[in-house]
Amino acid sequence: MLGAIAGDIIGSVYEYQPIKSEEFPLFGPDSHFTDDTVMTVAVAHAILEGIDYAAAMKAFGRRHPDAGYGGSFIRWIFEDAVLPYNSWGNGAAMRVSPIGLAFDSVERVLREAKLSAEISHNHPEGIRGAQATALAVFLARTGAGKEAIRHEITRRFGYDLNRTITDVRPRYGFDVSCQGSVPEALIAFLDSRDYEDTVRKAVSLGGDSDTLACIAGGIAEAFYREIPPVIADTARLLLPEEFLAIIDRFTRIYPG
Repeated sequence: MLGAIAGDIIGSVYEYQPIKSEEFPLFGPDSHFTDDTVMTVAVAHAILEGIDYAAAMKAFGRRHPDAGYGGSFIRWIFEDAVLPYNSWGNGAAMRVSPIGLAFDSVERVLREAKLSAEISHNHPEGIRGAQATALAVFLARTGAGKEAIRHEITRRFGYDLNRTITDVRPRYGFDVSCQGSVPEALIAFLDSRDYEDTVRKAVSLGGDSDTLACIAGGIAEAFYREIPPVIADTARLLLPEEFLAIIDRFTRIYPG
């Protein structure tokens, strides 16, 4: 889970200052966690406490209202009712890495990913993006190779993963849709050598960099089984104690 969060933090400063290079500082004075981290922690908390995803997301969102949510989602956070708004945005995908780490069958992962998405992002593309991301984490965690992951995600969800980062990068722009960012985040992972290389490739697309790196980073951590200590330690320094307690408890119970 920290892999997703560190990706979010690394990508945070490039969301509105896009770059098309893999050479950039990983952290700087403006690096910060965003809504991607808040909602990832909320999903982990929901799993740990056995509560519904909507309750956890609303509670964490209300405690951290300035994390950079989209307009529709921030309204959803402060509504008492749980009313989905047919979103196909990548907010459904950036928060699901804990689901891929916690549950032990493809069927359960897909079901939980759907439940976590449809409370807000109930458009078919929103659900598809969440399920594809959670399944990729699950497959990576359970020992699938990259070609097996590529094949399974393509077969189930129809994403075009037969591209490379160098194919995608020149023409890629800012895209907050699941259908326009989840495949590209997956390609960043599939093309990578290790965790850091994954995140650099995701950011280098020059798009919604924090979310691309969050999605790709969560999969990469599950696959490579490690994050460089300097990245993990720096990311932890930028998180509140509340988040660290949940991350550490989740990691003890679901070590991946």
